[in-house]
Amino acid sequence: MTTTDDTTAATVTTQLSNGLTCDLPASSPLAKLLRSQRTWVGPSAKERQAILRGAKSVAIVGASPNATRSSYFVGTYLQQSSDLRVYFVNPNAETILGQPAYPDLASLPEVPDIVDVFRKASDIPSVVDDVVASGATTIWVQLGIWNEEAARYGEEQGLTVVMDRCIKVEHARFHGGLNLMGFDTGVISAKKTGR
Repeated sequence: MTTTDDTTAATVTTQLSNGLTCDLPASSPLAKLLRSQRTWVGPSAKERQAILRGAKSVAIVGASPNATRSSYFVGTYLQQSSDLRVYFVNPNAETILGQPAYPDLASLPEVPDIVDVFRKASDIPSVVDDVVASGATTIWVQLGIWNEEAARYGEEQGLTVVMDRCIKVEHARFHGGLNLMGFDTGVISAKKTGR
């Protein structure tokens, strides 16, 4: 479904998944419902696995020095359970998890392979611009954060976009770590979990 606003007639032209289009009053409950539906689909599980396996570094935008925040847990996990070089981006912090915090992506000592984002959904378009300017190729927006327009915009800018997925959970899933907590990861292996 694709929706475009026709402001002159106060209608919304909606393209359904079967290719048909229809015009709806922009203020109608159906138009509002269709705008809220998720139609963007990001990388498949195999593609996400390849992204993580190919990455050597990750920058966490919106990283927090607060041990109760999700970004702190993710940073801790990535430092301890992966071989990724982890950078923390927070203009209001000096250090996070014993490492320097950087004010922005442009200040990092290298271009990260993945930019993992802990920012509110409305901030994602500007983060996409920062990721593009930094030269990074993948933006990974954390679990619970969804901005479909930003996802499409990121792809238009040439980025690989992962959205509403936890990089910690995905990394553990693909490396056999979730089975230790009783999750069915779909990975069958007699090997010890690797970094």
